[in-house]
Amino acid sequence: MEKNKVLLVEDDSNFGQVLKNYLELNDFIVELARDGILGLAAFRREKFDICLLDVMMPNMDGFTLAEEIRNVDPDVPLFFLSAKSMKDDILNGYKLGADDYITKPFDSEVLLHKIKAVLKRNQELQEKNHGQVEFNIGSYSYNSKLRTLQHGSNAQTLSPKENELLLMLCEYKNDLLPRESALKRIWGSDTYFNGRSMDVYIAKLRKYLKEDSSVEIVNIHGNGFRLVVPD
Repeated sequence: MEKNKVLLVEDDSNFGQVLKNYLELNDFIVELARDGILGLAAFRREKFDICLLDVMMPNMDGFTLAEEIRNVDPDVPLFFLSAKSMKDDILNGYKLGADDYITKPFDSEVLLHKIKAVLKRNQELQEKNHGQVEFNIGSYSYNSKLRTLQHGSNAQTLSPKENELLLMLCEYKNDLLPRESALKRIWGSDTYFNGRSMDVYIAKLRKYLKEDSSVEIVNIHGNGFRLVVPD
């Protein structure tokens, strides 16, 4: 079985090496970078299955690095490892699309199980075989297998999470897609922070669908979303 590759960006050399060794003992391939600039160079150079980022680092902090990583790959799982436990810092991490924000000191075994859970969830999403793959959304043509949203001559390639969310909206077309159902299927749990992350993706989908004014993703407050498409 192919091993998962981890990008660990941590400026504390002792802590970074200990965590690297621990993850390698648990069958991960780990690249350790000492600051954000080196971490970004590594991410652009290789394909990683998950990124673990310290927040406070010289040259480029973890939040800035996360933004740069998201510009390259919007969906790679991303954890922040930080001594900063202020609510604003934690919320900022989730706004940047983090899958988790773990405050130091932490239990390495707990981190390991969180990593495995996120990777398992992503693999299951990729392997899931849906029935219908082609949908008409107003004047848009959507192919969930190819992850393409076509409007006229313009084609948008969706990220895996964007694709999964739009597919669920299409499955519930003109009906209520419960927040809890989408969060559990795509994000793995319906926590507050995952809900905030989903709201970001809903905003992206609204932007992609704006060329057809008859198509709308309606927020049903406290309950979920409805993809309104004229028959």
